[in-house]
Amino acid sequence: MKNQKHIFPFHVIIILSMPLYVLSLRIGPHYSDPCNRPPADPRTLQTDQMTVLINGYSEHRIPLLTSIAATYAAASSVVAVVILWSNPSTPPQTLTSLSQNLSSISVAAPITILRQPSSSLNLRFHPQKTITTRAVLICDDDIEPDPESINFAFQIWRSDPDQLIGYFVRSHNYDLTQKSWIYTMESSKYSIVLTKFMILKAQYLHKYTCSKEYEKLRAKVEEKNNCEDILMNFVVAEEVKRGPILVGAKKVRDWGDARNEGGEMEERDVGLSSRKREHRKRRGECIGEFHRLLGKMPLRYGYGKVVDSVGEQGLCEKGGKLVYCDRQIF
Repeated sequence: MKNQKHIFPFHVIIILSMPLYVLSLRIGPHYSDPCNRPPADPRTLQTDQMTVLINGYSEHRIPLLTSIAATYAAASSVVAVVILWSNPSTPPQTLTSLSQNLSSISVAAPITILRQPSSSLNLRFHPQKTITTRAVLICDDDIEPDPESINFAFQIWRSDPDQLIGYFVRSHNYDLTQKSWIYTMESSKYSIVLTKFMILKAQYLHKYTCSKEYEKLRAKVEEKNNCEDILMNFVVAEEVKRGPILVGAKKVRDWGDARNEGGEMEERDVGLSSRKREHRKRRGECIGEFHRLLGKMPLRYGYGKVVDSVGEQGLCEKGGKLVYCDRQIF
């Protein structure tokens, strides 16, 4: 999804009775073309835990990112957390300070900060050489699920590892009047898992990044600075010929949802409904372009969800309370 800047209150979590890992910070020329090497043999990858890749961009979110990274690291299903820092203008000392702050928190899994060579959204799916697990969790820096929900989602993925698994979904459809593909949300079906929280097979990272079949589609992601998540759904749906799986969660705090109270002034000044319309329009254009370039529509629908607890939209703060983001407070 397109990077945005938000301001969040600083909050700290303390996790006790866990081993301390020193975090590492990799800054500088570390990029190597993964397409020049074969993908990892799935038989050599760990199957009982997963690697978490958190996309980081906004320096204002660093306090929140500290909490979220520690939450993921505390989950028993997580073997490692990698923060993919994609803001090229961030001073090195800022990331050094972040690394030092994270190292003061006791966590169960090591956390690495990896500075990306550019802000390209395609790099979210770069098949990092350090990934040693068959499952990879792609997530944003403003989504905070509880460890139990993280572990549950991983168990669902293990039961069907070819699928995309996630908490947040959308749908594609075809508008017969406009004769164009549209991006929408439907209560009865879905076809797109968002990168707010997406579990997938590590092999899909290599396919997304290196397949010639998707070269022009990746270029479209670069052009629009958006829709990398939709493209990954195209990649997986084309591979498995099935829709994704929606998983419920006990608690997922969505700090980035515009329906939270206390957002930035520029967000309050612009009508939420108009922003949503423009967002859906741009995303629909991506679906149409991907369909045109690929010459087919691979997206498939999924139905229902594994656990009926929290709604797809997560929790927002309204009236001083955490409520579903679509709930009105009077």
